[in-house]
Amino acid sequence: MLMFRERRPAIRTLRGWAISVLNEAGAIRECGEHGWMQDRGDPHAHERAFDVARQNPPEGYSPEAAAVAIAEVLESIGDTCPECPAEELA
Repeated sequence: MLMFRERRPAIRTLRGWAISVLNEAGAIRECGEHGWMQDRGDPHAHERAFDVARQNPPEGYSPEAAAVAIAEVLESIGDTCPECPAEELA
């Protein structure tokens, strides 16, 4: 008899969910060469991400907790890749 296991959610942490939301909103991007997350500095994209957090938080979390997760991720990343030489950024 074939048994099916319950599928795990694709995103396992609140931080992972927040990164996904920020990426989909266009608020962050990934350095193509090194993979570091970078804040795009787009206030409209930031607001879209906060709207998603407030209106559709992940299961088991309050809208406030989801918005805090978005803010924490934004605070933890910069707008440049730490491994890219400064002359490439100009």
